[in-house]
Amino acid sequence: MALPDADWLGFCRHAAKAARDAVAGFETTAERAVPTGRGEGGDTSLVIDRAAEEVIVAEFETVGLPVTIVTEERGEFELAGGGPVRVVVDPIDGSLNAKRGLPSACVSIAVASGPGMEDVEVAYVAELDRPREWWATRGEGAWVDGRALPSLEPGPLEVLGLETAHPDLVASATDAIVAVEARRLRVLGAVAVSLCMVAAGRLDAMVSLREVRSVDAAAGQLLVREAGGAVAFPEGIALDLKTRSHVVAARDAELLARLVGVFQGR
Repeated sequence: MALPDADWLGFCRHAAKAARDAVAGFETTAERAVPTGRGEGGDTSLVIDRAAEEVIVAEFETVGLPVTIVTEERGEFELAGGGPVRVVVDPIDGSLNAKRGLPSACVSIAVASGPGMEDVEVAYVAELDRPREWWATRGEGAWVDGRALPSLEPGPLEVLGLETAHPDLVASATDAIVAVEARRLRVLGAVAVSLCMVAAGRLDAMVSLREVRSVDAAAGQLLVREAGGAVAFPEGIALDLKTRSHVVAARDAELLARLVGVFQGR
């Protein structure tokens, strides 16, 4: 099915601005680091995660359209009676970065016409430390700050992004990292931002060293695909909080296949 006719991108933009303002109200690391329990996604929720999620949900409540919301903190619930349209929200992807005042934390919102990753129709990612926004609409390309991203082309693996940076995961993946012959590594600390960087050609590829949830990748994966890149979820993933998969993204299908083969075979 198609999405109901509405300004979905505008809704995402308003919600992300509200989240950015909410997070900005917590000025210090100590203020931002207050735990509020464990979210439905399984991770410890900080006060900034809850604050961002509350205002995002409030913005979509004002829309009045029937949607099913999937969020990292509250889980899955319905607005205006629910329905097949899903709004998949990570209120802060890169919470550790946001807590410590480091770059690359973001709000990630995807709007889908069904329950699968292939159903994502609108993607929006807003970075928190700067007023930079990324978005994509299926079939209409990918954009950053009002500029269309150029189509990605095959090229060497000069810079590979990794998520996550947990030392034991990096150590266990050393042989695979060496085998793909990346010239340099970058670890940004946010899956959605890493995917945006692949879409923009700033990273040639990215690999998650742990399984991620749909809220982490739903928006970013559409940006990569709309920019002409390729994305794989080797274990399969749905737009819920139950299933998890590694995510691999690359500027072209051949590089993607090589990365999937090496990292899945380790």
